Amino acid sequence: MNKNSFLVFFLFILSTLVYGQTIEAPPEYIKALTSDWKGERFPDGRPKVPDELLERLANISIEEAWGFLRNRGYSNQFENDWYIVNPDEPMTGRVVTAQYIPLRPDLEKYVRDRGKAEGRTQQGGTNSWPIDLLTEGDVYVADSYGKIIDGTLIGDNLGNSIYSKSGKGVVFNGSVRDAEGLSEIEGFNGWIKGHDPSAIAQMSLLSINYPVRIGRAVVLPGDAVLAKKYGVIFIPAHLLYECVINAEVTNLRDKFGHQRLREGRYKPGEIDTRWSEEIKKDFLEWLRNYPEKLPMSKTELDNYFKERNW
Repeated sequence: MNKNSFLVFFLFILSTLVYGQTIEAPPEYIKALTSDWKGERFPDGRPKVPDELLERLANISIEEAWGFLRNRGYSNQFENDWYIVNPDEPMTGRVVTAQYIPLRPDLEKYVRDRGKAEGRTQQGGTNSWPIDLLTEGDVYVADSYGKIIDGTLIGDNLGNSIYSKSGKGVVFNGSVRDAEGLSEIEGFNGWIKGHDPSAIAQMSLLSINYPVRIGRAVVLPGDAVLAKKYGVIFIPAHLLYECVINAEVTNLRDKFGHQRLREGRYKPGEIDTRWSEEIKKDFLEWLRNYPEKLPMSKTELDNYFKERNW
């Protein structure tokens, strides 16, 4: 974090101590949290990673993304063991976070009073407040501490609202109700810890777009999320492009290696180790004649190999 970002962060913390925490994190706070991101941002301060990268992200594997992040020192970005509304449909998007806690009446009063002062709707429960903020491409990510019975953050009505605003779905460390109705919303998807017919009870929304913990993963607002039937991984915005292109090239290398092994052109030990100059040349020639559309542009591929020490 540079000096200016630290100053903004410090001033925010000071104002929080003096005036009380806002329900939604201020843009300056989010910018300080995600200061490594140098691209476009939303008005709320979240990084706005390109749609094209999110589309490409859907085609890479959880293992490839996990391996890349772990090699960069990000070991706490993955969570598994989900109930998935539509298991065969992957989901990518930009994270909006929410934190829920067990209800305490005096704290709940503060949250509602604060929300009223911030102009948030007073009809219904506070669990609708994060949904009001969603935009196209957002994924609603909430930590509701794994609560299943009476922990249902949404049903099919709120699910329809989420999809109409974002075109995406949810990742909840908690539950939903009317899972059957949610499964019938075309295009919607959800990664949740369970479902129950009960309505939400004895829970409070604490914050929106602050850091949250989803199982073993740490999640910041504006992270890119890759959700598949094999798990969910949260990718810091500033690492997304590098993560995607590394995974794409790794996938191409695997296809090339598998093909050459089937053909008997190389021995397994030659492919499953640092490649010789002969194999490197063969791979580059194979790329030039690749029968399908490459996932990246030729310029991106050339730049990747310029900076890559095989």
